[in-house]
Amino acid sequence: MELKDVVPYWLAQIAAGIAAALVAMFLVGKSGTPMEITNVPAAFVAEFLFTFALAYVVVNCATAKGTLDNSFYGLAIGFTVLAGIFAVGAISGGAFNPAVAIGAAVMKIVNLSDIWIHIVAELAGGLLAGLTFKFLNPTDK
Repeated sequence: MELKDVVPYWLAQIAAGIAAALVAMFLVGKSGTPMEITNVPAAFVAEFLFTFALAYVVVNCATAKGTLDNSFYGLAIGFTVLAGIFAVGAISGGAFNPAVAIGAAVMKIVNLSDIWIHIVAELAGGLLAGLTFKFLNPTDK
């Protein structure tokens, strides 16, 4: 897969994150102040680790030959997100996806100045999850 094939997917994800944030703000409003990230290294590690975990679960559910005909993908993915939010949500906000992080910034749940923590950590965690999967499952797509 080439970069030109991935860019439209990224743009669609970002647009969907922003659209979802705007719809949520329209439906329920937004009050309060954004989360203040007081420990940047801890937030970075939290986002990196749980993005890695989430991406690794997703690629194993969706592409591994060993999980063919398994209908429990949603539970595995959902419980990974739930565990991450409970474990580190108070540290980093628990986005685990750059599009979700951008949506949270649009909603002012997190400060826009802190969004780099999420984006860099999440891209790195996702990349490492993909590389780990390919290393451990060289014949899977």
